[in-house]
Amino acid sequence: HLGTYKVAWIHIDRQMILTIHRHVISRIPRYSVTYDNSNTWLLHVSQAQQDDRGYYMCQVNTNPMISQVGYLQVVVPPNILDIESTPSSVAVRENQNINMTCRADGFPTPKIIWRREDGQSITVERKKKVMVYDGEVLHLTKVSRNEMGAYLCIATNGVPPSVSKRIILDVEFSPMIWVPNQLVGAPPSTDVTIDCHTEAHPRAIIYWVYNSVMVLPSKKYIIDYNENSYRAHMKLTIKNLSTGDFGNYRCISKNSLGETEGSIRVYEIPLPSTPSKQITHIVEPKEVVPPRNESIKVAQPEVIFPIKNDES
Repeated sequence: HLGTYKVAWIHIDRQMILTIHRHVISRIPRYSVTYDNSNTWLLHVSQAQQDDRGYYMCQVNTNPMISQVGYLQVVVPPNILDIESTPSSVAVRENQNINMTCRADGFPTPKIIWRREDGQSITVERKKKVMVYDGEVLHLTKVSRNEMGAYLCIATNGVPPSVSKRIILDVEFSPMIWVPNQLVGAPPSTDVTIDCHTEAHPRAIIYWVYNSVMVLPSKKYIIDYNENSYRAHMKLTIKNLSTGDFGNYRCISKNSLGETEGSIRVYEIPLPSTPSKQITHIVEPKEVVPPRNESIKVAQPEVIFPIKNDES
């Protein structure tokens, strides 16, 4: 039993008396004290903050003083500091270097890892490929277009929830074109399809040109266009070929960094001629009567090779 003695709570790190007996001395309203039959005294800290971390002493003003010390650890979930991190979208020219930064606070100190959203590996130190990279700063050397995409920086410190930031890396380069078939032959009055593939970023304008005139969709021309990331595939179908449709077609790709083109020559091939009818004459074998005591030999049919109709 305490009798006339008083129980006090003190925050040692801040050298602050918090409570004496039933009274709260601190001006911080988040502290309160309860007791149970004068035997158990409890200090309550509501909405704990990082400043509340440290050593606390419970003491009784006896002579000599009785005290007990405990440590309060305040953990804080990670929080990404956007102002100190790379923006959500960043651009770099192909074959240049880039650093992407992701900083976070919390307690314990958060660990930062990087991964690609599409599950592809990350190329570090020029040739080393890793699925996960540890560290606040991701350094990419001589960036290629294959490294374009979304990167996730994830901050964890064992205190849920973990947090992440999504950063889009745009790799910019001038257009490139390749043509699977540069020579395409077709007979008149048929349809023919030509195609070209291009890569570019920023996104390119792609179109066809014939006789210095841009080809537009019509009943004569059908244009198909498929795009996937920085790649594009364009096809041109020319309907019902006539003499004026044969010649050079150009596939042109253009963006803010440059322009390039590929050329395809559509040439005329003659319609296949109707093959002449062929007649096959077969001479039936005559019956052969073998002499006595000789084995029988069966005559084989004799085939006379085809004769054209006009050789009657």
